[in-house]
Amino acid sequence: MREILILAGEASGDLHGALLAEPLRRLRPDLALTGTGGARMRAAGVELLTEHAGVVGFVEVIRHIPAHLRLLRQVKARLASGRVALVICIDYPGFNMRVAAAAKAAGVPVLYYITPQVWAWKAGRMRAMAETFTKAAVILPFEEPLLRAGGVDATFVGHPLLDRAAAMPDRAEARRRCGLPESGEVLALFPGSRAEEIRRHLADFVAVARRLQADRPGLQVVLSAAPTIAFASGEIPFPVIRSASFDVLRAADVALCKSGTTTLEAAVAGCPCAIVYRTSPISYAIARRLVRIPHIGLLNIVAGREVAPEFVQDAFTPEAVAAALAPLFEAEGPARRRMLEGLAEVRGRLGTAGASARVAAMAAELVR
Repeated sequence: MREILILAGEASGDLHGALLAEPLRRLRPDLALTGTGGARMRAAGVELLTEHAGVVGFVEVIRHIPAHLRLLRQVKARLASGRVALVICIDYPGFNMRVAAAAKAAGVPVLYYITPQVWAWKAGRMRAMAETFTKAAVILPFEEPLLRAGGVDATFVGHPLLDRAAAMPDRAEARRRCGLPESGEVLALFPGSRAEEIRRHLADFVAVARRLQADRPGLQVVLSAAPTIAFASGEIPFPVIRSASFDVLRAADVALCKSGTTTLEAAVAGCPCAIVYRTSPISYAIARRLVRIPHIGLLNIVAGREVAPEFVQDAFTPEAVAAALAPLFEAEGPARRRMLEGLAEVRGRLGTAGASARVAAMAAELVR
């Protein structure tokens, strides 16, 4: 039986791959679904070659090169077998760009979903993208004209977060699901979906929450975590809620978010937030030389301005972050009002729901 090979390398990609599985099976029931990913893709019926955990940072990636090379050899053997009808690469460009080149060499079409962020860094990848991608499905509105100008056949499909937002609860229901009281202030913590991010962020996330609790008696704190993350006993003094980021954001008054997709989730959920990020000193020094954009938070990148305050590397201190978050709790305060207006603007730029179905239709067409 021929197959569609879906390759995701981290928690967010695993989610997007799982959302693709149902419409793909409906459109092409004659094709098996195999690939790399995690528990969500497995539960959606994708046969996994391996459960693949993402890493971040220049130094951190080096430690994972042997595992990546072994997996790449396995994928190349799959491509050479002749049974792969289509490769769908989801994000994770350090690995998936190599897969795209191997698929091109094997004569297998490539649909790249959530493309490399050449607008931020590594603009030189554009040429390789044009040469190896049969089709690109992009999720940020400015990416389609940028990639098309570089020779990539790109289509804006809307952001997949909007598919999940259709079932987003109201505040009262979200608090019930999260086990929180209906009244009172709530702070949500999103320290990251990778073990390396948790190691670098968690202690200061807890410190921020403790500072705010000292000034705001009765403040409830919850931590949102990916299902793949394990914590040491006693490491977190707050309730941990897994795989329910929209519930947590809708329940919260304010959130502290690691830079990444969670910042867009905050925009969609209408939850004011601050954005932080910390990596190794060497990785940060390299990034400072390579990254070409003024913001790190996707929320701010889509807005084209700073809607949510950002604290990067040494600027990320509990004192500074707590001071930025405190005014956002004031229901009628100007800081909260301005941010809510900015979040609504960002949500409006993300397109309409149905991204997964659009990508599945593109995939089915490419197989024909």
